Amino acid sequence: MRDCTIVLAIGESKNYYFAMDSDIAIRLQNTTKVFYPPGAQPVTAVDALTLDIRRGEIFGLIGPNGAGKTTTLRMISTVLKPTSGNVEVAGFNTVSHSDDVRRILGFLSGNTGLYKNLKAREMVEFFGRLYGMPENDLHERTKRLFEMLEMTEYAETLCDALSSGTKQKVNIARTIIHDPPILVFDEPTVGLDVMVARTLTDFIIGLRDVGKTVIFSTHIMREAERLCDRIGIIHKGELLALGTLTELLQKTETNNLEDAFFSLAETPKLQV
Repeated sequence: MRDCTIVLAIGESKNYYFAMDSDIAIRLQNTTKVFYPPGAQPVTAVDALTLDIRRGEIFGLIGPNGAGKTTTLRMISTVLKPTSGNVEVAGFNTVSHSDDVRRILGFLSGNTGLYKNLKAREMVEFFGRLYGMPENDLHERTKRLFEMLEMTEYAETLCDALSSGTKQKVNIARTIIHDPPILVFDEPTVGLDVMVARTLTDFIIGLRDVGKTVIFSTHIMREAERLCDRIGIIHKGELLALGTLTELLQKTETNNLEDAFFSLAETPKLQV
């Protein structure tokens, strides 16, 4: 898939986003999330995270499993409330203005399931109706998204019968059906074969090329090297470093992102 031209803007989400004077799409200020499991010690999943994500960039949040990536993305997406600190999306506080955030944001979680008794097209259109999209716009956008994601032939197939790669494409389509200006992808290529993963990463590049803000988590370093304008390295809930790939390699005097990560993880101190 090489032609990643994104389809028409739909609804009011663009009005929210482009009315902003700031170049910052997402802002976290001293954001902490602590979990309190019954009968166990509290667990700090994210520790005083301060981070700005710019409009129109692909921002990668990388780190090993359990680093705090998913918790961070869930706080940005209003799924979780921070224990302390502040999270803003397009100037909207994710706690006090959560409905506004959801209108302008698409969130793809790593464990999002599909309704097995719906067809692929029905699944995507169902989410479009949740966002209040007009039927004519919804049908046209669904058709074009299926073309862009190379899954038109599966539009009338039950979700339960789809391959894992096609299921993930359906998840991508339902995430962006309402044309949100800000997109959050939590490890979108995990478990996919190399061809499907490449199709999805090409698609993410296309989203950036038409001005979307994309933040995604991954533990695949080469994926981050290829896609990201800037990268945040997170480990044990702390932000270890932030910058472009070139900046991170220069700071750590390494030749690739994997080596840079291990260099930073040995001395967990913020380096921006």
